Amino acid sequence: MEKNRNISQSKKYKYMRLCLLYFLIFPTIISVGQSQTKKTETGKKISPYLFGLFFEDINYAADGGLYAELIQNRSFEYSPTDRTDWHSLSFWEYTTPRYSYGSLNVETSTPVHPNNPHYAVLNIEHVGEAGVGVKNHGFENIVIKQGDKYSFSMFARQLSSSPIAVTISLQTPKGKVVAESKINVNTKDWNKYTASLTASASNDSTSLVILATTKGKIALDVVSLFPEKTFLNRQNGLRADLAQLLADMKPSFIRFPGGCLTHGDGLGNMYRWKNTVGPIEQRVEQKNIWGYHQTAGLGYYEYFQFCEDIGAKPLPVLPAAVSCQNSGGTWRIGGTGQKALPMDEMQEYIQEVLDLIEWANGPATSTWGAKRAAAGHPQPFNLEFVGIGNEDKITPEFEARFKMIYDAVRAKHPEITIIGTSGPFSDGEDFDKGWTVASNSNVPMIDEHYYKEPKWFLSNLNRYDAYDRKKPGVYLGEYASWGNKLYNAIAEAAYMTGLERNGDIVRMASYAPLLAKKNHTQWNTDMIFFDNSKISLTPNYHVQKMFTTNQGDYYYDNVIAQNVKDTTLAASCVKDSKTGDIILKFVNNSNVAKSMKVNLSTFKNYMSSAAQIVLSGNANAENTLEHPQNIVPVYSTVNVNKVFDYPAPAMSLTVIRIKILSKKI
Repeated sequence: MEKNRNISQSKKYKYMRLCLLYFLIFPTIISVGQSQTKKTETGKKISPYLFGLFFEDINYAADGGLYAELIQNRSFEYSPTDRTDWHSLSFWEYTTPRYSYGSLNVETSTPVHPNNPHYAVLNIEHVGEAGVGVKNHGFENIVIKQGDKYSFSMFARQLSSSPIAVTISLQTPKGKVVAESKINVNTKDWNKYTASLTASASNDSTSLVILATTKGKIALDVVSLFPEKTFLNRQNGLRADLAQLLADMKPSFIRFPGGCLTHGDGLGNMYRWKNTVGPIEQRVEQKNIWGYHQTAGLGYYEYFQFCEDIGAKPLPVLPAAVSCQNSGGTWRIGGTGQKALPMDEMQEYIQEVLDLIEWANGPATSTWGAKRAAAGHPQPFNLEFVGIGNEDKITPEFEARFKMIYDAVRAKHPEITIIGTSGPFSDGEDFDKGWTVASNSNVPMIDEHYYKEPKWFLSNLNRYDAYDRKKPGVYLGEYASWGNKLYNAIAEAAYMTGLERNGDIVRMASYAPLLAKKNHTQWNTDMIFFDNSKISLTPNYHVQKMFTTNQGDYYYDNVIAQNVKDTTLAASCVKDSKTGDIILKFVNNSNVAKSMKVNLSTFKNYMSSAAQIVLSGNANAENTLEHPQNIVPVYSTVNVNKVFDYPAPAMSLTVIRIKILSKKI
């Protein structure tokens, strides 16, 4: 009995010793575990969609630009409402070579479609040695390349008793034919005729010539010429070189179609998405708020398709049922032009917004999903974001209509992230009112816009540090530093490191405007300049690309150290959790090289050889169409250690991307 008691006590003491040892050691184990967890999770989660693109049809960015159509005024819809000196035959030339004669006029009695009311009528009274016809020089000129094929199409109908033979050709300024095809207009109903033209020589000043070679009368409309080599060879597609530059940026999203273009120059000029889908001959063309014409050939279907093609989230921006406050030529002067849709039209307009979501995301069996499928895309586009309003003056009329739209979308589609607006400036009355409207309605995100001098960006690197994280997130939808010199781009780069640091509250950001055509710019600060054959990438483009192609979804403090009193330096460190890569960015906006200290002790298993990109040079240097290579990034490799000093060159942005051997860090 005593022996059993001693055994029992021995087991009891042993158990107590184990418990004591457990409680002495386990906290250490917990502590080590917590320390390891803390060490591997010191990164702050930030938006995976931080840097994207904003496209607006300004500076001839669409027609004559990204949209690959080579014929200007293809549907004879130009008018004095676009520009006072324009009319239905603008950019068309009546031609009667070699003793031919007849007449040309525009009619509207029996159009191809009611949305496309004007068409040309050719009366061929006498055919000499060539015929009677029309010529189009395109957007200043048509550039063709030897061996390339060009897709011609037009709608035509026979107005006389007999069929009309028609010759289609591409001709040089001296009349040399470099491509030719023939068609026969043989029906009294509108019919689409097509031809393929292969260029026998290259020429940068070609014209399209259509000559009727049979006596009689025909009607013509929607005369179109596309290079077969569009981006990804898509029909009704995009100019391949421009589109590829945007694809190369790997943007996380694209915002479209504007901008001020969205809410338009008066209620009748608002951008209505339904007018831009379906066959191009059925789309509604209209005045562009920036002083020219938009065919809507680059419409919502093409925008969504391009986003999908390059892996970017689509972000359509719809009017908030009010027109631009600067309508009627009051740009930036007090906002006297805003008009609001009547309340008795609001339910119809709200349904238009809801129909867009169904068009983008609905099954092919739904009403609007079927229309998407009929256009060639049976699968949904997976729309996640919708902007309501753009730089609007925050009036009671705006507020009431915005809330009606917001409440309806939120009720039917809670999965959609709605983005509001805070007006056109970084502060002021509309900014404050816009934020109040968004906060009161719990809008998920609000769109801020501002264009500033470089010094403003450098003085406001901490703008978002103090933003209330309980309020709506920020989409910095439009920003630029009023210039395309390297100094402007480096100032923007410094600011963008602050956007990364605050990527938990700043969810998206996009530079603006994107494209600008030579001799057709309405905005001085742009990212890409081009003409019909050449492209100039600004330093701003290179900075944006260095950020968009090196995005992360975690931000790390205390990896890059610098003198906090030295405002010429900025830096950031992010991680791309998909690859495990660590991405360091260094900005030096001074005129001398400066060093920043890097401590990579947070990370494990990284490769010592890293990819490096450096953009640097003279502060006043810029790229032009004539000299596009003045400022270009330099690619190389660099060795990194656990602790090292990085000597940032004068006036520079450097990106160092470090590969991880294992995704665990």
